[in-house]
Amino acid sequence: MTTDAGGRLVDGYSLVVFDLDGVIYLIDRPIPGAVAAVGRLRAEGRAVAYATNNASRRSSEVADLLSGMGVPATPEEVLTSAAASAELLAERLPAGAAVLVVGAEALRAEVGAVGLRPVSRADEAPAAVVQGYGPQVCWADLAEASLAVRAGAIWIATNTDRTLPSGRGPLPGNGSLVAVLRTALDREPDVVVGKPGPALFATAARRAGEGRTLVVGDRLDTDIEGARRAGLDSLLVLTGVSDVPELLAAAPERRPTYVSADLAGLFDPAAVVRVPGAPETGGWSATVAGDGALELTGAGRPLDALAALCVVAWAADAGPAVRAGSPEATEALTDLGLTD
Repeated sequence: MTTDAGGRLVDGYSLVVFDLDGVIYLIDRPIPGAVAAVGRLRAEGRAVAYATNNASRRSSEVADLLSGMGVPATPEEVLTSAAASAELLAERLPAGAAVLVVGAEALRAEVGAVGLRPVSRADEAPAAVVQGYGPQVCWADLAEASLAVRAGAIWIATNTDRTLPSGRGPLPGNGSLVAVLRTALDREPDVVVGKPGPALFATAARRAGEGRTLVVGDRLDTDIEGARRAGLDSLLVLTGVSDVPELLAAAPERRPTYVSADLAGLFDPAAVVRVPGAPETGGWSATVAGDGALELTGAGRPLDALAALCVVAWAADAGPAVRAGSPEATEALTDLGLTD
């Protein structure tokens, strides 16, 4: 079984909200099939939006980046944690208030655009600190932020992504930088704006009116949890950070509605599966062996095997080791990245 109706997944939704890094592109190069998938949605007249925790680009810059890759986008379709953070600060602070910005120039620009005054030093008496990812953030920036928060400034984090994807593997994200201040200050940020908070997705969903919204992401800890907090269905694609072992071990609040290898799952019923399935799904049988390991037997689509494994692993509230009980199961587990 793929969708409730057994047809195309996308036909059940009026708006598709995409994460960017790991779903549409990797750093600055489109992921294979992504341009065609978004183009197909637009050709069918379907609404799309983009929600990203990346605070190093403004909405207009993200739209330009997407358009340059062959994905037409407008700034109004792009929701960034940088813009959302600036809007939150504008609601809390008087016009012209000083805000110490730790992050990229895009974050400074968003703060300035809402009528606040970006500063870089604690001795400028900032009323708030806003912290986002920037490749040039250094110890001196974190030190100024630490001093400002100790002096009473509000501390806003655009997001707490521990890593960000790259062609060379995961790299430290803003969450890793937030962890430095968390350790130094022995406290949490006052507000975390981006995913897994529901704000970005809830804002996008409001644009769909009474229609249903589907969130497409590559991270269980941000995209999928954020969708669940916003009360929305989600599709996990395996083109970015989260993989099958992480999915099997996922806590309830991080479990997607659907899984596919890539964005082909939006259109091809054979390329997507609803999770969890049943212990016996599509010719597969998943059980817990006496030693606590998951055992897969039978034959069929690897995605159906995944659905069967999810229901057993999640019922056990763990992601135990998985082994094959048939030659076909060995092939399926290899395809799913569950073999050494």
